[in-house]
Amino acid sequence: MAERRAPAGQLALALPALEGPVCGVDEAGRGPLAGPVYAAAVVLDPSAPIDGLRDSKALSAGAREALFELIRERALSWSIASASAAEIDALNILQATMLAMRRAVEGLGLQPALARVDGNRAPPLACAVETLVRGDALDPAISAASILAKCARDAAMAELHLRYPQYRFDLHKGYPTAQHLSLLRQHGPCVEHRRSFGPVRRLEAR
Repeated sequence: MAERRAPAGQLALALPALEGPVCGVDEAGRGPLAGPVYAAAVVLDPSAPIDGLRDSKALSAGAREALFELIRERALSWSIASASAAEIDALNILQATMLAMRRAVEGLGLQPALARVDGNRAPPLACAVETLVRGDALDPAISAASILAKCARDAAMAELHLRYPQYRFDLHKGYPTAQHLSLLRQHGPCVEHRRSFGPVRRLEAR
């Protein structure tokens, strides 16, 4: 396993030596008012490097889509999972995100020895877990997971647009933009809106 490199100013905690695959884990869609939260897990293949991996938010849509295909072709294993808007409302967004991450890791088809997770909150997994703040910009496997999760969620929101065209989910992906908030006030929430989120909850309380 490669040595962990901590961001400048942070102390890297020593982990015991682990034998087995290391996966990167990241999520997409915690902030929107509608739609599922997505997560992905990726085990990269050292013999098949992928150039250009970085935080999905720092990439153009075209670059993300190209890398999405390369990751699925070249990774040793990958998995994408989600938690629905109903699960978000039942559990809260943090716990639903942890659930999506757990589903993604369990869907890999192999048992990782270590999961490197973007951020500072660790999902409950059947392997060692290392959290890494800004990991999507620092660890290639986490970057790959961020790209898979972001592309998969964007595709899901495009599908939701076909079912609910009045909300224009294809444009704002469910985020609380001025356009989305205006359309939400005009049409009211649909089944895919997260009723535990303030702007939606306040509309329903009227």
